[in-house]
Amino acid sequence: MAYVHVYTGNGKGKTTAAFGLAVRALYANKKVYIGQFIKSMKYHETNLDKDFENITIEQYGRDCFINNDPEEEDIKLALDGFDKVKSILKSGYDVVVLDEVSVALYYKLFSVEDLIEIIDQRSENTEVIITGRYAPDVLIDYADLVTEMKEIKHYYKAGVENRDGIDR
Repeated sequence: MAYVHVYTGNGKGKTTAAFGLAVRALYANKKVYIGQFIKSMKYHETNLDKDFENITIEQYGRDCFINNDPEEEDIKLALDGFDKVKSILKSGYDVVVLDEVSVALYYKLFSVEDLIEIIDQRSENTEVIITGRYAPDVLIDYADLVTEMKEIKHYYKAGVENRDGIDR
């Protein structure tokens, strides 16, 4: 049986947890797809496909628009990614990570109802991991596993920049 996971909240670690699960799956010889919404930045973990054959990583975004409204190009990229994910979910991947999808939902780049519909149509053995702040209650109720990352304290607030190999 395959399940739907949601990693949400305002704390650090949602994407990191999803990539950790993906690495675990890769070492178990599973086929993994990671679709990153609203992102175009390259991090060390986006290079996993250089070391593993069973992973595909694609990004459906530009510069992060979190502090602004999405522009037409942001919406187009998200919808293109959504269309791609429709077929990915049916194509036999063992694990599909939809990184920052909750943020895409928050900005109404597509609807939670449409997302749930395509997840319901997935291959029966496809585990789905959804990340991002602002996961809507409908998605939380729908998921089989929900983890909230809660920020208690963060060194960014003391002016610490992203550190290579730790934060990116």
